[in-house]
Amino acid sequence: MSPYTALLLFAFMIQMSCGTEVTITTGDQLCLYANLRVNFSVLYEVADQKTQVAVFELPEKVTSDESMCAKVVSVLKLNFGDGHSLSIIFSVKDNHYEANLIKFTYNLRDKTVFKDSVSDELQKVKVRPHIPDVELGTCYTCKSKDTIHISPTVNMTLWNVVIQAFISDGAKSQKTTPCPADGPPYPSPTSITTTASTTTTTAASTTTTTAASTTTASTTTASTTAASTTTASTTAASTTTASTTAASTTTASTTAASTTTASTTAASTTTASTTATSNTTTPNATTPTTTPTTPSTPTPTLPTPTTGNFSVTPVNSTDACLLFNVGLRIGYKQENKYVEKNFDSNKAEFSGSCGVNSSDIVLVSDPITFRFTFTNDTKKFRLHALNVTVTTSSGVSFSVANSSLSLWEASLGSSYMCNKEQNFTIDTLSLFTYNLRVQPFGVKKGTFSMAEECFLDSDLSFLVPIAVGVALSFLIILVLISYLIGRRKSRTGYQSV
Repeated sequence: MSPYTALLLFAFMIQMSCGTEVTITTGDQLCLYANLRVNFSVLYEVADQKTQVAVFELPEKVTSDESMCAKVVSVLKLNFGDGHSLSIIFSVKDNHYEANLIKFTYNLRDKTVFKDSVSDELQKVKVRPHIPDVELGTCYTCKSKDTIHISPTVNMTLWNVVIQAFISDGAKSQKTTPCPADGPPYPSPTSITTTASTTTTTAASTTTTTAASTTTASTTTASTTAASTTTASTTAASTTTASTTAASTTTASTTAASTTTASTTAASTTTASTTATSNTTTPNATTPTTTPTTPSTPTPTLPTPTTGNFSVTPVNSTDACLLFNVGLRIGYKQENKYVEKNFDSNKAEFSGSCGVNSSDIVLVSDPITFRFTFTNDTKKFRLHALNVTVTTSSGVSFSVANSSLSLWEASLGSSYMCNKEQNFTIDTLSLFTYNLRVQPFGVKKGTFSMAEECFLDSDLSFLVPIAVGVALSFLIILVLISYLIGRRKSRTGYQSV
């Protein structure tokens, strides 16, 4: 083999090399594919009020058990290292899909990465990525480097990205939607497949990764960073760095001084027969007796679902534009049986957007996905559309959607509140809400405005039985007076005769 041929082969192998490849399936069908390389740069505090930077790469070996695919929303969650994770939430709109949210969780307790860190906390940051309007049935590709500033202390760089969400036929598409930084034309992702890499340990605390192939004259190898553990990355020198900022981002309502923390706070709830400290239901002491026919097993009573506190915050702002506190439960038929499930707010991922006339929020907690869309008519707002997707225990997904609702109505500049249980029937689905409070427009300083209570919470609900009682009493008195008058007249007539 000539040196020129060897050089070309080396360049081809480097082009094929990628970092982390993940395939998510529903049943036996591929539903989400990702192949990408990611570098993280995190500023953290060490002793004497000093700071230090940890640089590390998303490893090839990750776990994706918490990823999920649904009809409207899909979640790619990659867990790696000692408590670190990277999540990307995708949603469908019309005939396109987009990445609504990137969530990065890092564990400062991991001293192999965050050497000499004075904190042991688990930090969470979120950002809205610039991956919009990808046509369904195509892969989003970006060979160029894209550096995303997630927070003042966290930067993330992505490159060699090939992602396809909402795969309907079980196979990754050969069609691509390239990122603007790559520019047309961009080679088909058929040439971007993963090859194994060789890891050689040269020191006790330093790991050097060398590619299994060679580079062309136009490519260079990237640097190796060491902070107890060091990973190396090979990138093309001809790539360009694209720093993009999205129009809006979704973060949690709680922000730290240096990091943006996404937190879902569970409110303390109480059922009629259980206390909030245990949040469990004591099972019925009686057990069904076994008969030759099918026994009628009583359905266990579910505890009141925990209340999640969710918020949507735009880019370059610390104040939320949408606030949503709610506990959720759904009821539906599964194999001719009525089933109820609580939505686990403690494990929920969420994203959303705020607009002038329409705002929405997406809540995801396996196996349930909600998408609430609110609209306003310049005077009032209301819940206009709802889409619910559920993955049953058999692995089959179904969804219920309605875009002609008129629920949770309140004046603009105020919030809607209903602490008591509400029950709505939407097509074939029953929706239960608890401790509901929502404000999708006109949020000021990140707090709820004055609430307009639902009828169940208002004092008028207690006046109805009182009014009925007064009316009945008045009717009884009226009948009694009429009877006495009639009887007196009958006596008077008898005496005259």
